[in-house]
Amino acid sequence: MTKIIKKISAPLLSLIFLLNMSSAGMAETTVSGEVQAIFNSLLFLICGFLVMFMAAGFAMLESGMVTSKSVSVICAKNIGLYSIAGIMFWLFGYNLAYGIPEGGYIGTFTPWSDASAVDTGYADGSDWFFQMVFCATTVSICSGAMAERIKLWPFFLFAAILAGIIYPIVMGWQWGGGWLAELGFSDFAGSTLVHSTGGAAALAGIMLLGARYGRFDSKGEAKAIKPFAASSIPLVTVGVFILWLGWFGFNGGSQLAIGTFDDAVAVSSIFINTNLAAAGGVMAAAIITRLMFGKTDVIQMLNGAIGGLVAVTAEPLAPSPLAAIFIGAVGGLIVVFGTRCNSSSHVCWYMGNISSTFNKH
Repeated sequence: MTKIIKKISAPLLSLIFLLNMSSAGMAETTVSGEVQAIFNSLLFLICGFLVMFMAAGFAMLESGMVTSKSVSVICAKNIGLYSIAGIMFWLFGYNLAYGIPEGGYIGTFTPWSDASAVDTGYADGSDWFFQMVFCATTVSICSGAMAERIKLWPFFLFAAILAGIIYPIVMGWQWGGGWLAELGFSDFAGSTLVHSTGGAAALAGIMLLGARYGRFDSKGEAKAIKPFAASSIPLVTVGVFILWLGWFGFNGGSQLAIGTFDDAVAVSSIFINTNLAAAGGVMAAAIITRLMFGKTDVIQMLNGAIGGLVAVTAEPLAPSPLAAIFIGAVGGLIVVFGTRCNSSSHVCWYMGNISSTFNKH
């Protein structure tokens, strides 16, 4: 019996000793720099293809919102702009952003090249891919704004300039260490850099195109808009859900690291806040349309989700979950009231007159 006890007790005491040693040293143990670089690269790649899938979301959203005759062109624009963004961002877009001098304004017109090293914390190619899909997303914003108003190849030229030159320069001002970064400006995942750049480019595009024929009379007064049936509300809904999914890559990947426990906790918190902000945007749009207009508008609910996602993208880590819901709700309300604002009708009429040569359809 004594021999049996000795045989059992020796391994048991060894196990207890090892467990105590591991638990005592757990807080001080970190993985090697190479392992951290592998995990960080994996974060970029996984989140990158989630953001890439947003291209499908934009295509579905836009296709569902336009008339049936325009669906083919919308699909061609979306797959074309994604391809153009990839080529242009490789050609010189990346180095326009990240080749910028500290506190400067513009980088260099040189192709991207791989200089991966363990001490950078990630594979260079994973970072290029992650930043490229952000560039493509910026161009996608313009596609929806100019839907059914611009021909295919002029839009491709527009996409090449935006993806290859304009967006990378603006991106570099903050993320590349440019003058905005030096001033202390912060944009966690592109709420400003991506969406304001895409929005400004879209505004420039529609100003060049001018107002639609028949939208305003000779005095600049808005005419009643003839309603048309969107090609597919289910398609719009699928598109928004795809964008919602892709936004986890958009925001979560912008933590830029997941090689430590703290980074893993941060990415998890970002996912929670991103989800809650979208939900807040949906419900704010649903409630306000019901109260103010007597009908719960599904289109506004879908757009409210996107508004909430954009709103929280500026800083999805710092807010509490409750604050994230309110941030998303504010974004949803801005979408509802913004789409019903007619204060710029005279401006649209004026721009339509001075740019009539661009307005062919």
